[in-house]
Amino acid sequence: MHQHEHAQAPAAEPAGGEEFWDGRYRESTRIWSGKANALLVREAEDLAPGRALDLGCGEGADTVWLARRGWHVTGTDISKVALGRAAEHAAEAGVADRVDWQRHDFAESFPEGEFDLVSACFLHSYGDFPRARILRSAAAAVAPGGVLLVVGHAGGPSWDPDAHSEIDFPTPEQVLAQLELPEGAWTVLAAEEHVQARTDPEGRPGTHTNNVLKVRRAA
Repeated sequence: MHQHEHAQAPAAEPAGGEEFWDGRYRESTRIWSGKANALLVREAEDLAPGRALDLGCGEGADTVWLARRGWHVTGTDISKVALGRAAEHAAEAGVADRVDWQRHDFAESFPEGEFDLVSACFLHSYGDFPRARILRSAAAAVAPGGVLLVVGHAGGPSWDPDAHSEIDFPTPEQVLAQLELPEGAWTVLAAEEHVQARTDPEGRPGTHTNNVLKVRRAA
């Protein structure tokens, strides 16, 4: 499910389920860039490695980046095809022993345990996707003193601002409200918008605005 905001929903319904994403990944031997999300790198590079949970890991770029930095990572996605590809990338990077791959449809199940970092980068999907409820489960999985990082789009890119209009793209403040965090139990480290340079399909310069919410649970 990782970075699925760029995928095009096929005509078949329902969109957003396991069959949909397995089919999407089978369209190409590599869907995403293979590089970790820049905002994850920026927000996590100074964190002390511990146990991490990567929600919607896709082909595993973020998971592998965290594992290379010493984290023990649980990488999760709805697509078995994506998870198989991610496992190959982890093996190629020499970090397979630090990663546990798990298949989850977050609308139905969620990884067990507590984590020092829970990362939900571009956890967008089509159809009846209970993102707010999933993010509350993500917050509940953060260990005392740990961090929840939520990165998402603020809307479509500059060349197609109405792209994926069927998906809700909340602001950082809206995400924070949706989390329903107990007062005094969390500290907001970042709640910001970031305009990132992107290249449009024709190779021309463009931008895409992303949101970042980073909160730390009290120790």
